[in-house]
Amino acid sequence: MALSFPGKGGVLASGLMLSVWLTGCTTSEVTSPANAPGGSETADMTADASTTPETDGKKKVLTTFTVLADMAQNVAGDKLNVESITRIGAEIHGYEPTPSDITKAQDADLILYNGMGLERWFEQFLGNVEDVPSALLTEDIEPIPIAEGPYADKPNPHAWMSPQNALVYVENIRKAFVELDPDNADTYNANAAAYSEQLNAIDKELQADLEQVPEQQRYLVSCEGAFSYLARDYDLQEIYMWPINSEQQFTPKQVQTVIEQVKSNDVPTIFCETTVSDEGQKQVAQTTGARFGGNLYVDSLSTEDGPVPTFLDLLEYDARIIANGLLAGANTQ
Repeated sequence: MALSFPGKGGVLASGLMLSVWLTGCTTSEVTSPANAPGGSETADMTADASTTPETDGKKKVLTTFTVLADMAQNVAGDKLNVESITRIGAEIHGYEPTPSDITKAQDADLILYNGMGLERWFEQFLGNVEDVPSALLTEDIEPIPIAEGPYADKPNPHAWMSPQNALVYVENIRKAFVELDPDNADTYNANAAAYSEQLNAIDKELQADLEQVPEQQRYLVSCEGAFSYLARDYDLQEIYMWPINSEQQFTPKQVQTVIEQVKSNDVPTIFCETTVSDEGQKQVAQTTGARFGGNLYVDSLSTEDGPVPTFLDLLEYDARIIANGLLAGANTQ
């Protein structure tokens, strides 16, 4: 992976170069962030990250959301300062960056982003940042296309919800850090290897948890279609209210479609996600008699004292909630 700046080739590109590339290749995936949920809630991932002294000599890495920040911190160890642009609990698809976000990005040494159309605000954001390299973390991941709606046939961007895909994220982070800071390459290589071992262990745990669900109950019903990769890996059938977070949420048609699917498949338990309203899903539960199993974490971690302060916690928590919900529902039928 070659760290590159304007006028040079390579996998990492400066904000200016990347903006030009995106304009030519993925304009259809970029939408206006106006009126997006959570857009006004702009802050750092943690207070500690925002107050890290600039004089400590460490390079500064920004990520577009908290899940990536946690992955990156595990690879960085104590050699880099890692910070998320969006704060805990923010809706990341249509986030509205503030001037302070742009200032932080301009002072950064590297920006890590998901891509696949996840951060619809990112092209415009990078257009305001000059000569800061960035790394696409979903490079080499085989995307699952969105099946319907305005983003039909575009990649489903929630690739990190598969532990096996997360290994690719970690490798891309490792490569980016080695090129950014070659003096600490041994640390990044060792940290990435250790973190990958943890992800492989989590993968086995999730398999054991979810394989307990009977075949006829293996329907994962969520608000956003954010679980396509997890459903693929663990042989679940995915049903969702909408394919990707946007301004069109909980329309009468969406609600009615899910009601019909839940009824026809005798789905015992349904779920939503923490960064969107769950009112529509609770309406589905009330109408169909299915249990509302709670909100799952996808686009954001929790606070330190919450249930998923790390990405590994997120994977374990979601698998446990899904398995327990579907098993409890199955046992009552």
